[in-house]
Formats: sequence, C-alpha cells, structure tokens
Amino acid sequence: MIVSTPGRICLFGEHQDYLGLPVIAAAISKRIQIEGDFNDTKTIHFALPDVGMEESFELHYPLAYTKERDYFKSVLNVLHRKGHRLERGLELSVSGNIPINSGTSSSSALLVSWVNFLNEIYNLGYSQKQVGEITYEAEVLEFSEPGGMMDQYSTAVGNVIYLASVPEIHIETYARELGTFVLGDSMEPKDTLGILSHVKFGMLGGMKKIQAKYPEFNLATETSSEKYRELLTEDEWVLLQSNIGDRDLLLEAKAMFEGKNPWSDEKLGSLLNEHQVNLREHKRISTPKIDRMIEKALEAGALGAKINGSGGGGCMFAYAPKDPEKVVAAIEKEGGKAYIITVDKGTTKIR
Repeated sequence: MIVSTPGRICLFGEHQDYLGLPVIAAAISKRIQIEGDFNDTKTIHFALPDVGMEESFELHYPLAYTKERDYFKSVLNVLHRKGHRLERGLELSVSGNIPINSGTSSSSALLVSWVNFLNEIYNLGYSQKQVGEITYEAEVLEFSEPGGMMDQYSTAVGNVIYLASVPEIHIETYARELGTFVLGDSMEPKDTLGILSHVKFGMLGGMKKIQAKYPEFNLATETSSEKYRELLTEDEWVLLQSNIGDRDLLLEAKAMFEGKNPWSDEKLGSLLNEHQVNLREHKRISTPKIDRMIEKALEAGALGAKINGSGGGGCMFAYAPKDPEKVVAAIEKEGGKAYIITVDKGTTKIR
C-alpha cells in the first residue's frame, strides 16, 4: 500500500491560530509518502532513506516513548486508546520531496501519512478530517506541544481550507482554481523558538494585561487597539495592531474565496503583500535573505509573496500565475532553492 500526503503553505493567518484566530492554508504539490505492507512479526520498521535513518520498535501497548516527540509510537497509542487492535508488524519506507524543516509542514505531512496508512490498511473508516484530528492529538496533545491545528488539518483535507478552532473546529474547503505558486527555500534553518518567544508569548502577555482591565476583550472582534496602548509595552502594542490587521486581511481574502467579493489574482497578490509587511515589519519573523527573495520574485512578475511558516528562516512563496519560471530564476539568483507548485489534494491512498 502507498499513502501520499501534501505539504502546505499558509496563505493568511500566520502566527494567529494559537491566538484563537482562523487561518487560510493551501495544500501543495510537494508530497511525502509511506509505502509498506504487513510482515510476519510484531515489529514496526521504518526506513527513511531521504534522511539516512531507520526506526524499529515492538508492538507492546502502551508503547513507551524513548525519545522526544516519539510520533510513530504516539499515533499507535492514540489509535489503541480509541479501541483499535493494531498488533501486526509492518515494513515501511518513507520518501518525499517536501523541503524539510523549512515551514512547509513536512513533519505533520509524514504523520498524516502514517495515520492514513493505518486507517487504510486496517480499514478503520476515518475521513480526511478525522485523520487530521487524530494526527493533531498524536502530534500536539500527546506531548503537550504549543502548536496549532493548521498543519494537520490542511495536509489531511487538502486544497484551500479555512480553519477556525474557536468556539469549535470549523473547516471550509474552497474549490476555486488558483494559478501557480513558486516556493522558495532560503536554505536558512528556522529560529522557531526565538520567533515564538517574541511573537507568541509577547502577544499572549499583552492580551493578559488587557483582559485584566477589560475582561470583555476579544481579539476576534476588536476594531481598535488605541485604548489599550497605555497598558502595553511598545512591542506588545505593535503586535496587537499587526494581529488585528492580519485578521482583517484574512477576512477580506475569505470573502473573495467565497465569492462575496469579486475574485482577482491581482487582489490576492496584493493581500499577500500586505500580510508580508506585517510579518516583516511588526512581527519581525522575516530575514534579510528572504526579504531579498521576495523582492526579486515581485520584480520578476509575481503578484504577491510572503514568508511561510513560523519564520526566522525556512521558506517563502510567491503567487505567480504567469511566467513562474522567471520567478524561479530570480529566487535562485538570490541563493534560494525554488520550486513551481500548485494547490493539491489532501492525503490519499495511491494503491
């Protein structure tokens, strides 16, 4: 059996899901797959040739975690607690072309593939959305991680999705055909912890100060940041303004995806550019190299571009429905590695 899952880009809502705000994400035509079958033992064996690694363990429940983020085991433990008897050994091989550790959700795509492989080979009957839910449980909740739900749901469900997690999980899938994108890997390692210490915990700390005086404060509906300025440090106030701005950009894009506002490739590009200004100037998650890659992509004809993922390195992407090859060349001239991509389907069994 072979199961394949896409990576993802975040169109709108970067650094907003952990604040209870929605995101719009798109699955991309860079994918990871698991191929394998039952063996005659009680051993799970993974070959991961792309990273020169192997992993094996015996099926004795509950599976004991022996390393940080022991995800292959956590998926099995979660499914076991849901009442599934998954006791046959498997011989598995992992391969893919999603850039690793660069903000395109390679790790979540791998876990979604693992959940869906088990779903298919054991005929568990889970939908794509349920595969995303189980992956989130195994990847985030099982290890008390701080991440949101975007990666798991967007790679499982596929295409372009709107994901809201408050007051409950709500997903909308948009069927609109989009043109080509160009994904640009800066080849710089991400500084996720450094970024989160400023962007996430800075914003959460500011919200705590506001809610101590204004318990009714709601970031999802607040229209002005001015009355909170005296409560916040300069950095916290800037983050509040940028989060309100990014929230409104997402809502404008959502209305366009839903047909409530006229569709325009140029308008989509313009909204992406506005989002990037906030991410670069106010949340400060971009890097000089990524800024140059974005600038040159726009000069080469891209309609819009932004950093992708938590930031401090990793990838950017550009919306380039015309002449994407020119955008590829411009990005690679700045030292990035570029790929032409399209919006793609979610996790699926190939055979």
